[in-house]
Amino acid sequence: MQPAERAGILAAVASSAFGGMAAAVTRFVIGAADPVTIAVFRFGLGFLFLLPVALALRSRWPRGRDWPAVAALGVMFYGVFFVVYAEALVYTTAARGSLAVSTLPVLTMIVAALLGREALTARKTFGVFVAMGGVAVALAAGLAEAPPEAWRGDLIMTGGMLSMALYNVLSRPLMVRSSPLGYATAGMACGAGLNALIAWHAGGFEAVRAFDAAQWAAALYLGVFAGALGFYLWVFALERATPTRVANTITVSPVAAALLGAFLLGEGFGISLLIGIAAVALGIWIASR
Repeated sequence: MQPAERAGILAAVASSAFGGMAAAVTRFVIGAADPVTIAVFRFGLGFLFLLPVALALRSRWPRGRDWPAVAALGVMFYGVFFVVYAEALVYTTAARGSLAVSTLPVLTMIVAALLGREALTARKTFGVFVAMGGVAVALAAGLAEAPPEAWRGDLIMTGGMLSMALYNVLSRPLMVRSSPLGYATAGMACGAGLNALIAWHAGGFEAVRAFDAAQWAAALYLGVFAGALGFYLWVFALERATPTRVANTITVSPVAAALLGAFLLGEGFGISLLIGIAAVALGIWIASR
């Protein structure tokens, strides 16, 4: 492995860890603000930090005819998806939510095959079944240790991941015609902008006035680390390592979520979660080789 690719994989691991910890932080702050307002903090602040980086690096921006599609996908991903993500964490734990997030590579393979963008070979199909089967067993076996309505959050999160997989597949040609960082920054502006309008109209920002120091720290973490830095590191990784190796690091996410969830929220995690994480990692490895 070349040094540049090694650096890319390390960046992807850090990005996945930031994303996993964001689940625990979101659960920590979800009682103080609604999901739309939380999404505004994560990607509104993320956009404000990424914009000067994209300008300084002279990233290519989407072309004129691509802007409607970029805006629509940005609203779907940075707007709708992360509102759904925060809503799911009202019911389920950070670790269980991140376990669903870690199935993204295999869900993306399924969506790409259904849309005719990628062939789903026998090996890929087997890997998909291993990963999804492991997740199903882990969530079912660990339901007794989870909150009473965790199954509701698990279903909401899985539905959200399907929309994220669709975003991944449809974004590729648009990203190629611009640049990963320019495309991500533009989409983030559209999604965060719409959420900001919704939060302002619904009075979501009123709750922010009552934030204490810990809640402000959580909001800043979501914007700076889980939003701006996390997505920049992911783009950095994609420019230096293969997409498959980058995608494989997503299994770090539920581990980070479980550890921070246990420390910050007192959430427990048992052997079923570890089985699910191992099954997802094995399934991605089988499908992507």
